[in-house]
Amino acid sequence: MLFDKKIKVYAFVGPSGTGKSYRAQMVASENNIHYIIDDGLLINDNDVVAGNSAKKAPTKIETVKKAIFIDNEDRKNMIEAIKRIKPDSILILGTSDGMIEKITENLELPKPEKTIYINQVATELEMETAKRIRTTEGKHVIPVPTFEIKRDFAGYILDPLQIFKYRKDDKPYISEKSIIRPTFSYLGKFTISDTVFRQIVEYLAKKNEGIHRISKVRVESSVGATNIYVEVYVVYGYNIVNVLREFKEKVKKEIERLTTMNVQEVSVMAKGIHMPDNMNK
Repeated sequence: MLFDKKIKVYAFVGPSGTGKSYRAQMVASENNIHYIIDDGLLINDNDVVAGNSAKKAPTKIETVKKAIFIDNEDRKNMIEAIKRIKPDSILILGTSDGMIEKITENLELPKPEKTIYINQVATELEMETAKRIRTTEGKHVIPVPTFEIKRDFAGYILDPLQIFKYRKDDKPYISEKSIIRPTFSYLGKFTISDTVFRQIVEYLAKKNEGIHRISKVRVESSVGATNIYVEVYVVYGYNIVNVLREFKEKVKKEIERLTTMNVQEVSVMAKGIHMPDNMNK
């Protein structure tokens, strides 16, 4: 056994898309478990403490490999994290008993002391609804707040979800989740042209009294990142630093709101000063 202290392992098993991740925190809370392994991530309550999400993988095969820690580096990093944290117990999510067995073997963890199946905590109707949403809308759930996965999921659809719940001891708590559309999806790929980003930036500039015009917009989009660089002419008399800062914040906020894409960075440069005509008279 790799770990000095024996860790109590619990398994939460159910077919893909039946709502395991959605109910993971509830199951963990009811069994007094504070750590969850789900799709390659080690989650402590509402925080991601280690791992790389399998839902970021480009194909279905790669998602499975990441979820069961086939990759040597992923496996080593997770083992080191567990060894460092020394949790008393861990809830592992899997689509089958066999998948749980693979995960525990690869991470050198004990076999599960207890297995909870999805049909023990969800009705047939709830599971069918979850499956329909997965196949028709391509939505997946990660049981952590959006801000926790934004760095890992830059460029993919993110929606926050907060649910007010009660534990068995009647203490209320907020169960936070993020609904994402991963790289691999039943709905195929989706793309947003760089022209869309430029048009949004130009429209926002026209609405800003401190900016005379946009001279350049450069959009760099890649898997996991969207960066925007903008050059502007600032109207004379306005505080340049304030104008640039406010415009930068507005661009990031509006593009994320309108496109549901996570913008990693916005850079705005003052290329020049525009002198109003009435100042020359």
